[in-house]
Amino acid sequence: MQGQIALVGMMGVGKTAVGQEIARQLGIAFTDTDAEIERAAAMTIPEIFARDGETFFRDRESVVLGRLLEGPRGVISTGGGAWIQPRNRALIRNAGIAVWLDATLETLWARVRQRPTRPLLMTATPRETLASLLEARRPVYARADLRVPTDSEADIETTARRVIAAIHQARPAFLEEK
Repeated sequence: MQGQIALVGMMGVGKTAVGQEIARQLGIAFTDTDAEIERAAAMTIPEIFARDGETFFRDRESVVLGRLLEGPRGVISTGGGAWIQPRNRALIRNAGIAVWLDATLETLWARVRQRPTRPLLMTATPRETLASLLEARRPVYARADLRVPTDSEADIETTARRVIAAIHQARPAFLEEK
């Protein structure tokens, strides 16, 4: 396999769960950028946002992402806003392939509405905030190398197989051993 598989997309789309399954199916490493940021900071992402703000978090996110992309071949789950940053898109493109996991607003809302760990949704109208974020981010996510739709009908294993199949179809040599 050549390079990294970076999963991009909105919060709640399943990047971590699907990424873990892709890594399992391919027998490669899995890393979650948000988990790595929390471990390095010894704080949760909501705590980082509250104490230092989103700009500080995005800077740290880029540093951690760059380090992970230089590591061994694997699957990297990025935070929902990571792909939005031009520097992160360049880092990912230089290191491998970006796969956009895409879902409808209804699917995303069903997955995130009960989770108090989403700092960007800590507003008076979180569903409307999510809708606005999705609308603003969708054109940027569309710049990913591949798009794989996901919904509540497909389980994690099926979605992982769809991602692997999409990579095989678009870039047949990408997953081959070197």
